Amino acid sequence: MKHLNGTFLISAEKLSQCPDYVLPEFPLLGRSNVGKSSFINALANNKKLAKTSNTPGKTRLINFFNFSDKFTIADLPGYGYAKISKEVQNRWQKHLEEYLLNRAQICSLIQLVDARHDLQKNDAQMREWVNAHKLPIITIATKIDYVPKNKVLNVISKFEKAFGGIVLPFSAVDFRYNEKIFEELGDIIASKTQEG
Repeated sequence: MKHLNGTFLISAEKLSQCPDYVLPEFPLLGRSNVGKSSFINALANNKKLAKTSNTPGKTRLINFFNFSDKFTIADLPGYGYAKISKEVQNRWQKHLEEYLLNRAQICSLIQLVDARHDLQKNDAQMREWVNAHKLPIITIATKIDYVPKNKVLNVISKFEKAFGGIVLPFSAVDFRYNEKIFEELGDIIASKTQEG
């Protein structure tokens, strides 16, 4: 399975505005312009589903996308973008923390990291916060097409070493890793269902 039908549901600023449904949810964490919108669009094979932008920091709300009634992905505002006032950043942080810590539908977080670069400081800080709260998380290395083929395994193992847990490559160009990603999300949902 390389694609699922994806539809936009709703945008919310905070937990109380989030949609009320029972589908498993996967929030997307990542720096601004790490490729969150491209990730959503590739899984749905629909370039217009999530708005991509060359201007970092465009996503100001939590945007919810339904994938064939199997799960939802929540696209969160990117972190590490400086051209936003401190006040707005603090408000986002408060709302996002409340959402991530209290949203019952969340199955696992997905942190996107840019495969072209070494681990960034704010990626590591985000992960420290997630680990401190003992939240389930997987890592996806985006823009893998820009990494020479003979270095892909090195890049993946570098992130595995830094983060621990599962790190999956992702390509927005030819979708060749989509199947593995859907498999992983399916496994997470299945194990969560057994727990429940």
